[in-house]
Amino acid sequence: MPDHTPEPTIPPRPGRLLLIPNTLDLGCIAPDAPAPDLRDVLPVGAIRAAARLTHWVAENAKSTRAFLKRVAEVEALAAPLQAMHIAELPRPTKGGAKAGAKGDCQPDAATTARALATLLAPAVQGHDIGLMSEAGLPGVADPGAAVVRAAHQLGLQVVPMSGPSSLVLALAASGLQGQSFAFVGYLPVDGSQRAQRIRELELASRKAQQTQLVIETPYRNPALWQALLAHLQPQTWLSVSCGLTLDGGFSHTDTVAHWRNRPLDLPTDVPAVFSWLAV
Repeated sequence: MPDHTPEPTIPPRPGRLLLIPNTLDLGCIAPDAPAPDLRDVLPVGAIRAAARLTHWVAENAKSTRAFLKRVAEVEALAAPLQAMHIAELPRPTKGGAKAGAKGDCQPDAATTARALATLLAPAVQGHDIGLMSEAGLPGVADPGAAVVRAAHQLGLQVVPMSGPSSLVLALAASGLQGQSFAFVGYLPVDGSQRAQRIRELELASRKAQQTQLVIETPYRNPALWQALLAHLQPQTWLSVSCGLTLDGGFSHTDTVAHWRNRPLDLPTDVPAVFSWLAV
């Protein structure tokens, strides 16, 4: 008699999570100005990888579509933009069960884990997924790090792609200690708390001979700059990098003592990275 035993079902080979770099110019290009050629900033390999993807996880679907339009000018997309599957990262909830350190209510760990697993479900089913940051490298000073960690927990292959990172570019251009450095994010907005934090980080820099890097919302760039000049010691090296990879971008480094006699007008609509090394 013929054997009617069904063939065993072979599960699909898992897809990968590709960390696709973005440019650093989001929001910095005039509405009527043409976007720069991606090949001036991103490696061709990263552009080609982005063009082959049809599944994405991103902070913002609209800006991801805008990025893919620029990719299409260089490399044909695997599918029309309308057919792309772009899932957005979950945003912090308001009024949830748990409150974070700054008072924002956050979903519990189980809810977050379920949401991340849903985002990565296409990869479990065999599709490669691209992770997109609003600027620079996904997972670096970026909420996408949670997706990368979830991918590891699911046993998915994570593939980082080369591209610009404002932090690394600023550190390289500063001339400060590149063997030991720390990115500490944003400083407090409150003046007294910010001054205390600056002094704490300067002490840590001096003890460890470690460069400290911070960022700020662009419209607060001048206020942070003045706070650094006011509260760092005169002999401390202070660097600022603004608009990196953009036309007119710059990096300048000098001692605080010299900066106090050297006027600097920072734009309020272009991202900047501030770094210092105490001696």
